[in-house]
Amino acid sequence: MTAPGDFALDPRLERDTFCLGAFPLSLLLLMNDSTYPWLILVPQRPAIREIYQLAPADQQQLLVESSQLAEVLAGLLRPDKLNIAALGNVVPQLHLHHVVRYRNDPAWPAPVWGKAPPVPYLPAQVEALCTGLCPRLESFTAVAGPRNG
Repeated sequence: MTAPGDFALDPRLERDTFCLGAFPLSLLLLMNDSTYPWLILVPQRPAIREIYQLAPADQQQLLVESSQLAEVLAGLLRPDKLNIAALGNVVPQLHLHHVVRYRNDPAWPAPVWGKAPPVPYLPAQVEALCTGLCPRLESFTAVAGPRNG
């Protein structure tokens, strides 16, 4: 059995995101693509690929964190739709996408993956999103400043 301290973020997630902070279970990451507000929860448990592999208490905590994030995103950004999914076809580490969608976004109504090259965030945009989002999340600890992966 792997100890909790053995958790490591998948290198692709580390490379493609900013870490905004952590909930009791999950890291909160921001995908570095300003085309879509796109956040990712990653349970800090080693060697987990699927939700059913989490302990029952962790499954419940992930649902609490995801629901809270979704509610805050909906209130703050007023999306036409909020896509929430755990796919893992490319990055097998369990991670839960929360993609804010608008009818006028470049990929609507199709999935966002591969539709257009990512538009990296400017540092000020990351700070502004974090400033609007992070204080509204309960049981969340923001990092001193958003950092890549």
